[in-house]
Amino acid sequence: MKTIKTMNKIAAIGLDELNKEAFEISDSAENPDGIMVRSASLHDMEFGDNLKAIVRCGAGVNNIPLDKCAEKGIIVFNTPGANANGVKELTIASLLLASRKIVDGIGWANGLTENVAKQVEKGKSAFAGNEIAGKTLGVIGLGAIGGLVANAAKSLGMKVLGCDNFLTVEAAWHLSRSINKASSYDEIYANADYITLHIPSNEKTRGMINKESIAKMKDGVKIINLSRADLVNNADIKEAIESGKVSCYVTDFPTEETINVPGIITTPHLGASTAESEDNCAVMAAHQIEDFLLNGNVKNSVNYPDVEMARTEGGRLLVLHKNLPNILSAITTRISDQGINIDHMANRSKGDYACTIVDTTSPLNDETVEKISQGENVIRVIKFD
Repeated sequence: MKTIKTMNKIAAIGLDELNKEAFEISDSAENPDGIMVRSASLHDMEFGDNLKAIVRCGAGVNNIPLDKCAEKGIIVFNTPGANANGVKELTIASLLLASRKIVDGIGWANGLTENVAKQVEKGKSAFAGNEIAGKTLGVIGLGAIGGLVANAAKSLGMKVLGCDNFLTVEAAWHLSRSINKASSYDEIYANADYITLHIPSNEKTRGMINKESIAKMKDGVKIINLSRADLVNNADIKEAIESGKVSCYVTDFPTEETINVPGIITTPHLGASTAESEDNCAVMAAHQIEDFLLNGNVKNSVNYPDVEMARTEGGRLLVLHKNLPNILSAITTRISDQGINIDHMANRSKGDYACTIVDTTSPLNDETVEKISQGENVIRVIKFD
């Protein structure tokens, strides 16, 4: 039986998907085969030798040390798209919050004490805003979330300009034909009345909304960031708010710098905080970690390439290795030396790493598995019965 450690409260509907005859679920396991996590930080955690997989019930993986895991042969998964609808709906709400001074108006109305109806009619003009229909929305990132946002905004009467330097064919199929594709972020900056960010945080995107990029935007632009806090330079956005260059900034990541600032609306990381999103993420995560630990199939990995192959009779190995020449030939040679045929094989690579699934006509003995493990640039070998 394999053990899965839960690092946060994982929705029961997801845990119930795991085969109870094959898995023991615990929040206190000392050396589990797999970890299911939401927001807990694993950067200072010591990983046992038995740990083979970590699955993040959500899209962002900044709470997991990806490079450390890759070097130890621990595959990290996430659940892209499982929370997309929840984030899409909050993005649409953010467009309206940025446009209608709703937050300010609620605060003012709650402070009224007498002659309320009269005061409302007298004071409501201070909270007038604008409609979003007919305005141009720039969507940066057209993946699972950004694509839904673009389509929803179009249905609400907005003009939509999208940009994604890594747009997949699958994502493109789900976009409305009426979404206009921008050739660069600069094209969005120059034309959008609203800009919403739906991209990961990495070396190329951190701080991308800064003094220089804001200067390229239309006066009075409204910016929405429900992706990651560090995509936006807080000092620069505050300066732009004060000058009026940016009329409103909505962020799902409050900090000491952004709370209680006029023109900045902060929500407490609510993007995926819906019962439906948590259930979807937990179910997707359970399916992925189960298929990996029982069959070696890799789907939605963030530090290794995806590779999947239907099981056949006989034995199966998953070899995690560096993406270098001659490793496959070394693997097949060691298997053939035992007099066993390879039935099927699948190999995929991504960056510095590669995954190889090998199905053999009969199970390999532990000695052969150990020889493969000792091969140069082989990180880990996992045997499946």
